[in-house]
Amino acid sequence: MSFSVNTNTGAQVALQYLNATQGQLDQTQGAINSGLKVATAKDDGAIYAIAQNQRGAVAGFASVINSLNNGSSAIDVALSAGQSISDLLIQLKTKALAAADPSLDTASRQALNANFTALRDQISTIVKNAVFNNFNLVDGSTTQVQALASADGTRRITAQAQNMKLSGSIVTLKTTSTVSTQAKASAMISVLQASLTNVNSALAKLSSGAAKFSIQATFTQKLSDTLTAGLGNLVDANMAQESARLQSLQVKQQLGVQALSIANQAPQTILSLFR
Repeated sequence: MSFSVNTNTGAQVALQYLNATQGQLDQTQGAINSGLKVATAKDDGAIYAIAQNQRGAVAGFASVINSLNNGSSAIDVALSAGQSISDLLIQLKTKALAAADPSLDTASRQALNANFTALRDQISTIVKNAVFNNFNLVDGSTTQVQALASADGTRRITAQAQNMKLSGSIVTLKTTSTVSTQAKASAMISVLQASLTNVNSALAKLSSGAAKFSIQATFTQKLSDTLTAGLGNLVDANMAQESARLQSLQVKQQLGVQALSIANQAPQTILSLFR
């Protein structure tokens, strides 16, 4: 056994072990604080790279879901407008039928015509106000609405717009149509029936588009949830294990401090050789 006041090998070894324990303790405390066993590239470069790619995909899917939701909302507004227009056409047809009665007196026909024109103009108001996020799918200003369908932005999902303006191909009722005479009222019945049939067909097409957007949004959300779960499996810390490891390392740290203290006292024995 060698005694030296310049070199304390025992203290050096004890310090090495204590530093190693402190490093493990710092890692465990970091996992507990962040909830992640791989929080930085320093923890595990390969896993961190995979996790970052997964995070990028999840972030992309969040944008896809937002885009699909915006598209769905635009279609929903168009559907609401179309349903209101369909209801108005039914009311207009009722007014036209009543005005087509040849026995109707002039005052009654005028009252029916006033109601008819008010309902007719309401269609234009509905069409004009059916806007969501600057998209109007029923006024002819656009032919379709598109949304993202993939996280890389290369694929799109589309729903066709339906122009329900007066004097259009769907609503053939003109902006100047009236039922002021028995003849006009009689002719208007078939126009309104055709318009009603066209609007209901357009609603079915809008509904199909809404279904496409809804199905894609549901799929995208499930895919995002699956990737998020996989990401958690890669980087999330097991808090029960980390808690047990923390207690073990804290005890180990205390023992290391004691060992270093004992090793530091060893040179004191040299003094007894000179007494």
